[in-house]
Order: sequence, then structure tokens, then C-alpha cells
Amino acid sequence: MDDPNADTEWNDILRARGILPPKDEQSKESIEDMYVEALNTRKQEQESLENKTLDELDELEDELDDDRIILEYRKKRMQEMQKLAEKDKYGDVTQISKPDFIKEVTEASKDCYVVVHLFKDYIPACKLMNQHLAELAKEFKSTKFVKIVSDQCIPNYPDRNVPTLLVYGEGDIKANIVGAIAFGGMNMTVSSIRAQLAQVGAVPPEKKADEVEGKKKSIYRSSATAALSSDEDDSDDDRGYY
Repeated sequence: MDDPNADTEWNDILRARGILPPKDEQSKESIEDMYVEALNTRKQEQESLENKTLDELDELEDELDDDRIILEYRKKRMQEMQKLAEKDKYGDVTQISKPDFIKEVTEASKDCYVVVHLFKDYIPACKLMNQHLAELAKEFKSTKFVKIVSDQCIPNYPDRNVPTLLVYGEGDIKANIVGAIAFGGMNMTVSSIRAQLAQVGAVPPEKKADEVEGKKKSIYRSSATAALSSDEDDSDDDRGYY
């Protein structure tokens, strides 16, 4: 018996007369819709994989047939983690000396931002700055934080100018922030220092919610710090110790 679905002139005549049923074929629009739907499904699967951890990708290996995609995203995620680990190699504030400056600061800043604190031990604002920088260094391990005695770095550097922060990047100085007053004096906080550093890209800026929290914390400073700040605010000696 002849195939009623065969493309012959005789079958076309029979279909035209209603003797044979219409040939079962999909329209061009229907095929295109199926193709678009398949592409969208594939895209959704890929976007879902991008947001999964390595452990979640492990679980999916037993559920999905296309292991190639899983392995591809696993490799990509591991490369991203490796790059992040390579950048996050600092984490504290290291004291350096003048002979180390070019290597530890200028040369190092070609690969990452370097924050240099010019300080004097006996100045309270410098001690407070060192404490806050230590917190920032722990949080942003891809930024290098160092400190150096001010007049060892710059001969005869006036004590009234410390604490001073120098920010280096791309092998050159990006910012020179002089005096504690730029950070809030003895009321300086981790947030106020971070805000200054974020302006030049040394650390990421805080989110709005974090900024509000930082303002609340600054209200509850110790009475000893408040008294010291008050005494120095009343002084006409602009030594930059506040």
C-alpha cells in the first residue's frame, strides 16, 4: 500500500479532494518556538549553575545528564577561587623602614593598592589609627597595609601632620591624607577611615546600612576618648594629634 504521507503528485490530488487526510507536518513558526524555548531553558540552567557553590555542583553531578556543563562550571569556579586566594594574601599592618619603601610600597602597588601610615608612637591619634587599620587589613586582604615612623620616611616630617595616610596604586601615589582631622579626629572610626580610602579605590565603599551602623557606633565612644578630644579641640595648637 502506498504511503499516504509520501510527497507524490497523486497523494496531493487525493488530499485536495479530501480522500486522504492532511499531511501531519509542523509549521515553521512552531519549529521556531520550540527552538527558542530550548535555548531559554538552556540559558536558565546555565544561570542557575553560576550561582551554585562547589558542593552544590557536586550534588548536581548525580542528577544531571550533561556532566560536561557541570565540569565546565566547576573549573570556572575553582579558577575564580584561586585568583581570589592569590589576591587575599595580606591581612595585617606591617611595619617597614625607609630602605624597604620602594620594594614594599612602590613596587608592590603595581599589583595592588598599598596604604602607608606615617605615624609616631607617642601620639594618641596614631595609636587609634593603627587599631582601625588593623581591622581594615583583616577585612580587605587584597589591599596591603604598612606603617612607618614618619620622620624615618620623610626627614623632619612635622609631628602635627601625623597620622598621615599615603595611598599607592599602579606604582604611583594616589592620595595623601594629612592629619587625624580628615578622619574625624579622636572620634575617627573604621568607617570614617574606610570612607576616605574608598574614594581612591583602595577598599570598596560601605553599603548604606553599614554607614548608618557606623554612625551609631561613633556616638558610644569611651568617656576617656571624648575627654581627650574635648581638651584638644579647645587648644589653639594645631598639631594634628586629634
